[in-house]
Amino acid sequence: MSVQEYFSLVLTDYTLRTITLGTAILGIVCGMLGSFAVLRKQSLLGDAISHAALPGIVIAFLITGAKTSNTLLIGALISGLIGTFWISGIIKKTHLKSDTALGLILSLFFGFGMLLLTFVQKMPDAQQAGLDKYLFGQAATLVESDVWLMAVVMGVSLVVLIIFWKEFKVLHFDPDYSKSLGLNTYVLDVLMTTLIVMAIVIGLQTVGVVLMSAMLLAPAAAARQWTNNLGIMVFLASLFGALSGIFGTAISATSNNLPTGPVIVLIAAAIVVISFLFSPGRGILFREIRHWKNRNDLQLHKTLYFMFEIAKTHNDISHPHKIKILNNFQGYTRNSLKNLEDRAYITVDGPMWSLTQKGYDKAMNLYNQQDNTHD
Repeated sequence: MSVQEYFSLVLTDYTLRTITLGTAILGIVCGMLGSFAVLRKQSLLGDAISHAALPGIVIAFLITGAKTSNTLLIGALISGLIGTFWISGIIKKTHLKSDTALGLILSLFFGFGMLLLTFVQKMPDAQQAGLDKYLFGQAATLVESDVWLMAVVMGVSLVVLIIFWKEFKVLHFDPDYSKSLGLNTYVLDVLMTTLIVMAIVIGLQTVGVVLMSAMLLAPAAAARQWTNNLGIMVFLASLFGALSGIFGTAISATSNNLPTGPVIVLIAAAIVVISFLFSPGRGILFREIRHWKNRNDLQLHKTLYFMFEIAKTHNDISHPHKIKILNNFQGYTRNSLKNLEDRAYITVDGPMWSLTQKGYDKAMNLYNQQDNTHD
């Protein structure tokens, strides 16, 4: 099946429609909330929460004996929240930095989860089969109820962001100022963290514990390259997340032996790379072009200023001078001479050049700027 055939079947095939809609909604939620995690410089938080959710999944199975996604995700949610508040407590009660606390909780919970998972898999009961899918995800297991749960989380997150938009904006850009305004920063922080935990938990079945942090951060990191506006960043991150989910699912479904979760993450990573290279504001390519243009302009200004020093020795600024006199200037090149002529700063007539009024005015402006710098 080709990608074109896949998209033609999305609306009619239940399985394809469910998986595509689920991964798209997951991408929107992760992009939307991941923007705030990136701005809070808590990139490792998603990784820690997703790994902290693993023991909750296994414990929920041990308690209930059921593998229904809702039951397991409730266990993951509780475990993820416990891990999150432990991280916060370690940071506040000890002298450890946030990255150390995140690493400790990540290792502790994931190690405990793997221990429980190994124990459960050795049980004689066949019911435990399939729990390991939460490590790397298995989008094919999504059903309509899972998509509805994702839609509910997306709706709740959107409503909360709309209601507390100004408060979240102030909190993430200037926490001290938000406190001076009388905002309850602790409640806002807990609210945002809870939303992020919910977003991670609903994505475990699709992307898995190991890769979920990339799904949370990659769309936001890509969006950050394109804008300085928080609203636009959240929109772009949601768009990039949805595109990653849709095209990752399409590529996985049309190829043999390609798991959906890793493909989605790779598509998101590709969007990040493209953004790093080609975004107009921060992209590496455009930044190099600007640097080259600035260096070229500086060289032209130096050459023009040298010509101005020669021209001002005459009463007539348009008095012609021989081009070979410029050979004494280290920055002079034939290309710079042509560029100055193209900008109408000088005129060239055979072996002679002369300064134009426009070139004289530009050079005078450079001369005055230099004097002001010295002052």
